[in-house]
Amino acid sequence: MDAEANKRLVLRFYDEVWARGNTGFAHEVFADDYVRRDLRPTQAEPGPAGQEKIAARFREAFPDLRWHVDLVLAEGDLVAARRTASGKQTGSWAGTPPTGKAAEFSGVNIFRFGDDGKVIEIWNHRDDLGLMEQLGAPVFAGAPPTEAN
Repeated sequence: MDAEANKRLVLRFYDEVWARGNTGFAHEVFADDYVRRDLRPTQAEPGPAGQEKIAARFREAFPDLRWHVDLVLAEGDLVAARRTASGKQTGSWAGTPPTGKAAEFSGVNIFRFGDDGKVIEIWNHRDDLGLMEQLGAPVFAGAPPTEAN
């Protein structure tokens, strides 16, 4: 495994897909059978098409998205990256209609590379709670809201 090459590819992925909006670049980064792991109740589509769709939908909701990679660590087949993003929500996202509010949020991704140099697994941790609070969306800890809440 070439940890430095993997690190460069992760940085290019963030620049191409997230900073520039070239979502199709996901096909150069992710293996066809790559798996995305995060804490959302929904399951992303598998493979690079799933990653491309996630990025496209997010960028539609935040078309002025600004992206900054704060830290990247690479060892063996793993790359960990912390990033900060900001933008104004002018499109629907995660069930929240456009708010016109600006938000800044951070997250960490851990990428695992396969022998062919493509990502085969990713763990995604984004501060969705902080993001939703900034957008003014109702946030409930525990059970979903009911009329009694």
